[in-house]
Amino acid sequence: MENMIYILDIVRESISNGIGYRAVIFCAGCNFKCYNCHNSKTWNMNNGYLVPIKEVYDHSGIKTNPIVSGVTFSGGEPMLQATAFIELAKMIKKSTNKNIWCYTGYRFEDLISRQDDKFKLLKMIDVLVDGQYMDDLRDLNLAFRGSKNQRIIDVQKSLQQKSVIELNYD
Repeated sequence: MENMIYILDIVRESISNGIGYRAVIFCAGCNFKCYNCHNSKTWNMNNGYLVPIKEVYDHSGIKTNPIVSGVTFSGGEPMLQATAFIELAKMIKKSTNKNIWCYTGYRFEDLISRQDDKFKLLKMIDVLVDGQYMDDLRDLNLAFRGSKNQRIIDVQKSLQQKSVIELNYD
């Protein structure tokens, strides 16, 4: 399973998963299973396809599509496959100048307190949308997230300043 990742879908051009046109990698598997999740088909890892990381990179058009300004890791829960996403992030950072957004149900504070691959992946991400979707906090006016508890975080500045730096797109 090394050098493989469970993928449900790859969208080569999206404008709803971060700033600009983005390639979006939807992984399979989620441990949070938020009530009224808009993407509940991603919960089960077995709904996805086990795909070589290089194939995910090549198929997404990350390097070859000139209008794509960034890549978004979504799901499911990308942190469940942190080791594989680290390898994908390395490919992206090595061969492009694209930024990386990641959606996760984990909170930023939980990720920085870890000393595992989830933290290693966090350090490679530019923008993190953190927190579980909470149906009672749903707000259709929010940009790039579904509920008011979720934050859009500038990861690199937050790591430097050792404090959460939120970005505001509303």
